[in-house]
Amino acid sequence: MVKRMILMLILTGAIVAVLGFVKFQQIQEAIAQGAAYQPPPEAVTTIVARQERWPTRLTAIGTMAAVQGVTVSADLPGIVDRISFESGRQINAGDVLVELDTRQEQAQLTAAEAERDLARVNFDRLEGLVSLRAIARADYDRAGAEKKQTEAKVGEIRATIARKTIRAPFSGILGIRQVNLGQYLSPGDPVVPLQSLNPIYVNFGVPQQDAGQARAGRAIRITTGGVARAVYTGTVTAVNSVVDEATRNIQIQATVANPNGKLRPGMFVEVEVRVGASRRVVPLPASAISYAPYGDSVFIVTDLKNPKGEVYKGVRQQFIKLGPAQGDQIAVVSGLKPGEEVVTSGVFKLRNGAAVLVNNKVQPANERAPKPEDS
Repeated sequence: MVKRMILMLILTGAIVAVLGFVKFQQIQEAIAQGAAYQPPPEAVTTIVARQERWPTRLTAIGTMAAVQGVTVSADLPGIVDRISFESGRQINAGDVLVELDTRQEQAQLTAAEAERDLARVNFDRLEGLVSLRAIARADYDRAGAEKKQTEAKVGEIRATIARKTIRAPFSGILGIRQVNLGQYLSPGDPVVPLQSLNPIYVNFGVPQQDAGQARAGRAIRITTGGVARAVYTGTVTAVNSVVDEATRNIQIQATVANPNGKLRPGMFVEVEVRVGASRRVVPLPASAISYAPYGDSVFIVTDLKNPKGEVYKGVRQQFIKLGPAQGDQIAVVSGLKPGEEVVTSGVFKLRNGAAVLVNNKVQPANERAPKPEDS
């Protein structure tokens, strides 16, 4: 019985040892295969870097502002008696917009003119008598003062009537009417916005270190957004005397011709200020740039060697310095040489030394002045 048990133990131990050896061999083979495994190459698109000359410029987002713009309002209280304009129309300086009810003032004017006429007659009569010394000089002076007072009263009432006729202070485009017939207006109540649109201002900010380049007289170009993009030119006319403490930007104001009136106050536009001669850059599609806190980089396709010494097509990461952007392109000012093949799509899945497969059948957008069909 004991011999049988010992024999079973020996046989079981041998089986376990054989199974452990077989499993050990399998694990070793799997480790070797894992070490020798090479991931399949990543499909990417590429472009050959070339050098171009780009103009030196400042870019910013600007806001249009009217050279003259007000909300026409009531000067004196009164009831709207007549409206002489339509919303959105062109109007000239001095044109009547609104007339307030002046019947009470007209009655007061009639009474004041009667008093004035009487004072004039009395003054003319006393003027002849005083030369004959028939009346006291004091009576003559009192009559002259009464004449001036009545004339001043007439002028005051006429001024009141004139102030109740609201006129356009300058030529421009009217906004939406904000009054109705019969409405009572208090002093300061709005009547209608009025904007002078030609020429028009564009206000934008530039960093304080660039303020010296955007001095008065510089030519600018502005581009409107939306489907119907349009380009306008103008000139820098004013530079603010202080720097904004919050943004450290300085405000610039330029004047732009706007004969068709398509530029309106409050519109956002892209502003470009050309500040010097062009410089050499290497433009790349924006999709080619890998952004990171420690520096921007691109992946360059080149021939590499694996640990076995075999040559394969892979990528190496190259850190670069970026310049301004135009359309779909970003300028590389240093770190990249013309003629190098740069990955333009798929950079997010690459690492230094990764194998790649170049497929340029479909390329990312790469236009300095793109014209999208839909915005």
